[in-house]
Amino acid sequence: MAHTCIHWFRKGLRLHDNPALMAALRDCKEIYPVFILDPYLHNDTCVGINRWRFLIGALKDLDCSLKKLNSRLFVLRGKPEDVFPKLFDKWKVTKLTYEYDTEPYSLSRDKTVTKLAKEHGVEVIYKVSHTLYDIDRIIEENNGKAPLTYNRMQAIVNSLGPPKRPVPAPSAEDMKDVKTPYSEDHEKNYGIPTLEELGLDTSSLTEELFPGGEQEALKRIDEHMTRTAWVCSFEKPQTSPNSLMPSTTVLSPYVTFGCLSARTFWWRLTEVYQGKKHSSPPVSLHGQLLWREFFYTASVGIPNFNKMEGNPVCTQVDWDTNSEYLTAWREARTGFPFIDAIMTQLRQEGWIHHLARHAVACFLTRGDLWISWEEGQRVFEELLLDGDWALNAGNWQWLSASAFFHQFFRVYSPIAFGKKTDKNGAYIKKYLPLLKKFPPEYIYEPWKAPRSIQQAAGCIVGKDYPLPIVQHEIISKKNIQRMKLAYAKRSTDTADSPSKKKEQQIFCLRLERHCLREVCAV
Repeated sequence: MAHTCIHWFRKGLRLHDNPALMAALRDCKEIYPVFILDPYLHNDTCVGINRWRFLIGALKDLDCSLKKLNSRLFVLRGKPEDVFPKLFDKWKVTKLTYEYDTEPYSLSRDKTVTKLAKEHGVEVIYKVSHTLYDIDRIIEENNGKAPLTYNRMQAIVNSLGPPKRPVPAPSAEDMKDVKTPYSEDHEKNYGIPTLEELGLDTSSLTEELFPGGEQEALKRIDEHMTRTAWVCSFEKPQTSPNSLMPSTTVLSPYVTFGCLSARTFWWRLTEVYQGKKHSSPPVSLHGQLLWREFFYTASVGIPNFNKMEGNPVCTQVDWDTNSEYLTAWREARTGFPFIDAIMTQLRQEGWIHHLARHAVACFLTRGDLWISWEEGQRVFEELLLDGDWALNAGNWQWLSASAFFHQFFRVYSPIAFGKKTDKNGAYIKKYLPLLKKFPPEYIYEPWKAPRSIQQAAGCIVGKDYPLPIVQHEIISKKNIQRMKLAYAKRSTDTADSPSKKKEQQIFCLRLERHCLREVCAV
């Protein structure tokens, strides 16, 4: 039987390593590549303007690649459960294919669409290709539970062997007997909307440093893979959070949207590593891809993963509700130039270095402002190009010391941390030009500058630039004690077995010793 097939693009916005798309082309006479602007996922509250621009760019690139195969992308708007039944009938569809997605909303949505497809006599095929491994298989190998440490995760994937190799992109030969019926008014009915047509305010957009799309992703990975010495020696903690040019690959947005396959990334790295001395996980580039896998696995195996309440691995903390603090943090008005420069870069460019993320996340939560990590998670989801649901939730729990990482007494200084790699404050001057005339000794603490220096710099602190929102040296110590109480309560609330209670007692004793021994980087 020759099928009429819809291939449903969601995250896997690419032709290379797309096994679900290749499954669509088998025994196929007509194919309709479809992307749906789902109001649940694609709305102004959770998608910022930079993410929108990246997505539209990725869709344009995908349509361009499909045109070369005498096909087109069909973009529709609405809830998938409303859109698909109409398409099944209109196009007389017999097969639907898509890439598997592990997010809770996606699983629920796909279950509904699959049920509707079967009611219409449509065969459904999905393939795993957004992650290196089948996440359910990893959980199965760990006795039905998500591994809670990176080392355990490594042990499991080592037992599974390397990820599957990526499959090639469809060729003209693969498409020779397959047609995509599209008409002259395709753009009018199924074209990719502009940002303006979506009703978005583009006035805040700056230069697009990271254009969306598969071709851009493949070009960037090609460029990085020629830097063999850099790739082999890469250790993520050694990269700079405030270099004027990114000190990492910035391939994460392309992997998030599926413009670049994680498996392709993995095997390209393997080729570079071959026969050479190279860094290892967790700090290597392979290690970064395994971190992604770790948080994906946790997000599938842990209930309520993106929330504090009802999340069994998350410490329950009495976070404050302070809208003024939250808004000041989000809008880069904390009075700490390093923090404000990072948040400005995030808003303007949609990307910040992972250590910069550490700094602002710690500042918002356990370090200074004592605001819930869920609030920060929402801001990052909107503003980050690579705002991946699982990684975003996992990293915010880590950085707030709510789960996975428990050394809450290690606090990032909003002053000293940035100085390590940028003593003269060039990064601050780039993103906060108001402060560019401050001398290096005051650029991280402009409130300490004498009035004459502030006047000479053309910026009076407290008038032109805000005073610090908190006193870091005082509040960070207070917050360590608050976090210590939350951990103590967690220990008390831990149920049942004597062995479990013994573990908790040992854990708390170790924390006590650490708190006495460690000096926070204030």
